[in-house]
Amino acid sequence: MQSDLKMQDGFRMVCVDDEPQHLSAMRRLFRSKPYELLMATSGAEALALLERRSVHAALIDLKMPGMDGLTLLREVRDRHPQVKAIMLTGHGGVESAVEAIRLGAVDYLEKPVEPESLCARVGQLHKIWSLESENQRLRAESQIDNGFEDLVGSAPAFQELKRMIARVGPADASVLIEGETGTGKELVARAIHRHSKRSTAAYVPVDCGALTESVMGSELFGHVKGAFTGAAGNHLGLMRAADNGTLFLDEVGELSAAMQVKLLRTIQEREVRPVGADRSHPVNLRILAATNRNLEEEAAQGRFREDLFYRLNVVTLHVPPLRERREDIPHLVRHFIDKFSTEPHPTALNGPAGDLGLSEPLAADKASSNGTGQSAPAVDPQAMACLMNYDWPGNVRELENVIRRAVAIGLTATLTVADLPPKLAAGAPEPIGDGVYPADDSLAAYEIAAIQNALAKSDGNRRQAARRLEIGEATLYRKISKYNLN
Repeated sequence: MQSDLKMQDGFRMVCVDDEPQHLSAMRRLFRSKPYELLMATSGAEALALLERRSVHAALIDLKMPGMDGLTLLREVRDRHPQVKAIMLTGHGGVESAVEAIRLGAVDYLEKPVEPESLCARVGQLHKIWSLESENQRLRAESQIDNGFEDLVGSAPAFQELKRMIARVGPADASVLIEGETGTGKELVARAIHRHSKRSTAAYVPVDCGALTESVMGSELFGHVKGAFTGAAGNHLGLMRAADNGTLFLDEVGELSAAMQVKLLRTIQEREVRPVGADRSHPVNLRILAATNRNLEEEAAQGRFREDLFYRLNVVTLHVPPLRERREDIPHLVRHFIDKFSTEPHPTALNGPAGDLGLSEPLAADKASSNGTGQSAPAVDPQAMACLMNYDWPGNVRELENVIRRAVAIGLTATLTVADLPPKLAAGAPEPIGDGVYPADDSLAAYEIAAIQNALAKSDGNRRQAARRLEIGEATLYRKISKYNLN
């Protein structure tokens, strides 16, 4: 899985000064330090840069044309409170120093600044950032098994996704969740909300592809009485409903150009103007967005606003498709069987399984309790091999529907190939041995199944298993080690 966690990819500092020679001096001063240095010649340029990049520290000149340093500092404090700012000025004064500290500056230094002093002060900020990053990483590692009840799976790519969720959850930055349809992007969004500082506030999901533009405007931003025909009263809107919480925009790439403009303005101004209203209302919310499109490419082609893309794409998480984490399929199958096995099985109503000709679960795959006192069905090896062998274009959502169907129509205490849709049953593999099936069509899968079958028939005796396979014992040992078989 590829992820873009911009908040933790190295210490980044922006220098803001309208004098190019001063910026050049800063570049020379810090070129040997482990920092990424960004340059801006105005307050407006600095704010635009902060919207696109994650920055941890800022050196801000007090006197600049247009937006001065104190105004910029105020905007940085309100929009990017994680940035630690140092104010630099050649025009010292007690009042401006006090005001800078009041607005959140960590220090106020007069020009010309001693290089050693400035390096030492920035070095302290870097050390603080390093400690905070390490603490955040350790907290994420300790919480990796908490708050992910709906995200079933332990494949390496999925474990990495969970670690990223635990790290970005508390950061309050916008997150763009990418992935194919059915991979569980909304479950990822809910997990981010649960790990955030807003977890006790509202989580409001919006399906951007399910509403027309006219309805979307009213649903998102609200409306006032009489704004349009049928507006019999005021409507709060989903953005204000999510105030102090999280707004999840699913399939955000489906928004029209007009809706993208309104959304961008709301994010920038942190206020919402309902349809038909003459004033706006402040909102404080975190935006999570999901898409099955490549929004960067859409923006490059002019089909999605580039400035909105940068607003939403502070952090990018990619949800892997199911075919890239096949080892999670058995866990997901059991999860869905337990979820849907809420009705009494025919065996519970009509006596022992033998009375109806029902087969018992295989000894190696006994049915488990689903938490309702009922016994959930098991899955026979050939059916599981079919599930493992399928490519799942609809991903986890498709698997969920397949298991829901199988549980609903299954007549035995074990789900079999007969309970699966024809397109899955058609790909049923032939057994290698007694109940041993390859996980997929690859040569490695057949080799693993053959080794497991030979070992089972030899009661674990590797010398006998090698004879059955007609290979040398040393070769068998190497293959057991290669495939991590017991």
